[in-house]
Amino acid sequence: MLSRLLRPLLLPLALMPLGACMSSGRAVDALPPDASPRTEAVAQLRDDLSGLPVPAAASAPEIVQFTGLGLSQVSTQPGSSLNERRLMAIRAARLEAIRDLTEQIHGIRINSESTLHDQVLRSDAVRAVVAGEIRGARTLRITPKGNDSFEVVLALDPDTVRYILRAVRQRG
Repeated sequence: MLSRLLRPLLLPLALMPLGACMSSGRAVDALPPDASPRTEAVAQLRDDLSGLPVPAAASAPEIVQFTGLGLSQVSTQPGSSLNERRLMAIRAARLEAIRDLTEQIHGIRINSESTLHDQVLRSDAVRAVVAGEIRGARTLRITPKGNDSFEVVLALDPDTVRYILRAVRQRG
C-alpha cells in the first residue's frame, strides 16, 4: 500500500536522466518539463540544502508543506496489554513518519551488492540508509486502520522549511 501512495511522488524522479541524479549539478535543472509542484519543491530543497549556487535569474522558490506517513501494526508490538501495544504501534508509526520526512528532506543513501557466478545471480543485497535531523514536525492525524493498524501523518509546514533553509544558508 505504501508503494501505491509514494508512486506518484517518485515517478517524476524516476523519469529523470540517470546522469542528472548522479551529477553534482542542480536538481531543479534536471527536472522534466511536466514535473509536479511538489517534485519541484523537493528538488529546490535539495539544491538549497546542498549549498549549490543559485542562478541570478532564479526567483524565490515556493515552499510547500512536506508530509510524512507512517504505518504500524498493533499485534506485532511488545506489551503486556492491548492498550500498551496500541501505544507502541502509534509510537512506531510516528517514527516511521519521521523517517519518511527525513528521506524527503535529506535523501536516502542506497548501497547495493550483487554476486554473479557463471552468469547466474547468486545474491543481491540492497541497503538503504536515512540520516538527518527533523525539527518542528507536527502531528496532523493519528488514525486507526482496521482493528490492528495505526496511521500517523506528520507535517513540516512551509514556515519551518523556510527556517531550516535560512539556518543552512547562514552556516554555509
